[in-house]
Amino acid sequence: MEEKRIVVIIPAINEEESIPNVLQDIPDFVDEIIVVDNGSTDNTIKAAKDNGATVLTEDERGYGAACLKGIDYMRDKNFDIVVFLDGDYSDHPEEMNIVVAPIINEDYDMVIGSRMIGNREKGAMLPQALFGNWLSTFLIRLFWKYKFTDLGPFRAIKYDSLMKLKMVDRNFGWTVEMQIKAAKQKLKCTEVPVSYR
Repeated sequence: MEEKRIVVIIPAINEEESIPNVLQDIPDFVDEIIVVDNGSTDNTIKAAKDNGATVLTEDERGYGAACLKGIDYMRDKNFDIVVFLDGDYSDHPEEMNIVVAPIINEDYDMVIGSRMIGNREKGAMLPQALFGNWLSTFLIRLFWKYKFTDLGPFRAIKYDSLMKLKMVDRNFGWTVEMQIKAAKQKLKCTEVPVSYR
């Protein structure tokens, strides 16, 4: 792979059991891993530090708030690609090369790891999550002609493209905000199949 500086941002809350697995499965080509603890009451912070992550804390509960904290931290560190990943080990971090490859090799701005076209374990997503996913991606396709199949958290985006999106959502609308803004700004986007447990 062409040399790019890659940072991973992982929002986490009470993930002391899973975070070591997540961190150990992240490929060696990643330059820095940021775990943003979002108010854990267990040993998530210690587990993340013990496994080599930079740990930040964000007391305001919310997926987007945690992601924004990570973005603020890495703002002046000259990263080329930002990868977002959940801390519960539902994604497969070892598939990160698949997620970043279209940015590196084909100059895409954003890549969504799609659980819908990938290998999803039976029962890994609740029916309401599947419906919400379908509805949101259908509306994005209807209004902006972007053919997303998933709003999954495992995604990669060029640093410069992420900054242009001016993300603001501090809760669970974070992923849909990113995809709608990417479509509105006509970013070059694609999806790759990823596994999900």
